[in-house]
Amino acid sequence: MPQLPTHRPRRNRKSSVIRDMVQETHLTVHDFIYPLFLIEGQSQQVEIHSMPGVYRYSADTIIDEIGRCVELGIKTFAPFPGINEALKDRLARESANPEGLYLKTVANIKRQFPEVVLMTDVAMDPYSSDGHDGVVDAESGEILNDATLEVLGQMALAQARAGSDIIGPSDMMDGRVAWIREVLDQNAFAHVSIMSYTAKYASAFYGPFRDALDSAPKKGDKKSYQMNPANRREALRELALDELEGADMVMIKPALSYLDVIREVRDNTHLPVTAYNVSGEYAMVKAAAQNGWLDGEKTMMEVLTSIKRAGADAILTYFAKEAAEVLRRG
Repeated sequence: MPQLPTHRPRRNRKSSVIRDMVQETHLTVHDFIYPLFLIEGQSQQVEIHSMPGVYRYSADTIIDEIGRCVELGIKTFAPFPGINEALKDRLARESANPEGLYLKTVANIKRQFPEVVLMTDVAMDPYSSDGHDGVVDAESGEILNDATLEVLGQMALAQARAGSDIIGPSDMMDGRVAWIREVLDQNAFAHVSIMSYTAKYASAFYGPFRDALDSAPKKGDKKSYQMNPANRREALRELALDELEGADMVMIKPALSYLDVIREVRDNTHLPVTAYNVSGEYAMVKAAAQNGWLDGEKTMMEVLTSIKRAGADAILTYFAKEAAEVLRRG
């Protein structure tokens, strides 16, 4: 007779109590940052076709939604603006307008909910007539790195003045963390944090987000500034620069197809690591669930757990509200 096994890992799986006791990764509502879409108008709550269950909110209804989320324990939000096309220009001037939709809404949210944390996005594409994250040279079509830094600095400063707690530069321009840190510090906003999009990949998973904000590039693509999906070591170079330039937290985007990058970054920094579970990742789960191919709720929780297990301290996810409801049920 062959020798029976001495080591039996199944002993740690034999009951639900033991499984809970030895569980390595735990999701809580405090792990979530909830992205929200903001649009012009009043009493607007418009579902996004490519993101079932996700809505565009006007400035009044976004307050109601945040109130509902706060009751579930969600305390950190990342609003993204859908800007009227007539207000867009090549230098994204509307991004620093204190009377514009975005900054007025940020200020109002902080008045209504002073306890919540707001992370605001610093990139030109929602406000740019070119749809790029940087200034586009009119003749060559090149994305001008250093000219973009000036725009980003003014955008970050305007957001800090409106009440932003965390500035999230998502543009992937070289040197933007140091530039924004200096602008903030020189204007008495040393207390405002920077969560840098350290490794933001030129991904196909952003499609539904661009639908939601109508922010796709008018010409070309973003491959000259967003990272090549084939690269992992490059993320560590970006990480080293962001740490040197003064980032308080770092982010990987997307999350689900880049779990190895999340782990690599986690193993090489003492800064908090966040991950963005992006619109395409959300849409895939929702579409499969609607077709009966997957259990949507269980798949959602497995996806979020995998991101946390890979090393993320916090997760930006459109699942935040739904997952908070599941966690509340236990």
